[in-house]
Amino acid sequence: MNRTNQRGATAIEFAMVMILFLTFLLGIVDFSRMLFMWGAANEATRAGARFAVVCHDNTSAHSDAVRSRMRGVLPHIADISIVWDPPACTPETCQGVTVGIENLNFQWITPMVGTLVRPTFAMPRFQTYLPREVMRQDDHSDSILCNSTS
Repeated sequence: MNRTNQRGATAIEFAMVMILFLTFLLGIVDFSRMLFMWGAANEATRAGARFAVVCHDNTSAHSDAVRSRMRGVLPHIADISIVWDPPACTPETCQGVTVGIENLNFQWITPMVGTLVRPTFAMPRFQTYLPREVMRQDDHSDSILCNSTS
């Protein structure tokens, strides 16, 4: 066989294999990022519900503190809902709180095959309900948890 006909074959084969390898690798990285975001959203709702139920005020300033605490876990949260049970309750009458995240989208970094568009994946609604606990009745909660918003 003539060796001059085979000159660029190795480079072409390497390029084809490398494209497949990098696509596979970036797909793994994207999926890992999505799973991390999923776990962070779950943790953000849990932390927000815990802060809301222990440091109950049921005011807009307190709701902003809950949102701030949740954005400390996951900075790009879209919509946060805080629903008291029953609505407009006081620390004595509240049964619990439901904190949820809605409209959270995940942006892929790997373009899909055949397109240059990086699609977004709509994450499901994340929601956590916590029953009334001490709601400012514990002397330690006020100084440790309720005075900070981070």
